[in-house]
Amino acid sequence: MTQLVIIHCDGACKGNPGLGGYGAILQYKTITKTISGVEENTTNNRMELKAAIEALKVLKRSCEIEIYTDSLYVQKGITIWIHSWKLKNWKGVKNLDLWKELDQLNLRHHITWHWVRGHSGHDLNEQADELANFAIENYLKNNKK
Repeated sequence: MTQLVIIHCDGACKGNPGLGGYGAILQYKTITKTISGVEENTTNNRMELKAAIEALKVLKRSCEIEIYTDSLYVQKGITIWIHSWKLKNWKGVKNLDLWKELDQLNLRHHITWHWVRGHSGHDLNEQADELANFAIENYLKNNKK
């Protein structure tokens, strides 16, 4: 029987580039896990990618996954644009390191990628956004000079 995992992920950035955070909510049956993190000198797009990557890295075996993101960059990138990027040997692709990592993780699973409009009342997308922003705020609070 296939295991269905539902993931909601989001990234945030204070400045672009600036201090960035990512958050994700993973759901499997009745289990919910949240993850978040922060990076210095990054961009919003990198954090959107990082949210999906870090969520997928949590999974220990191949699964059926539904991923929800408010980033068309991530959703279209992994489902549409990546095919031509590979044909062109990744030439000119921004955030290449993260796209290659996401591509490898994507190949391990059966993933359906969904786009949701950000900041439009989608509860779990809002929660993922809060996780990303909380990671940034927590970092700033703990690293005051």
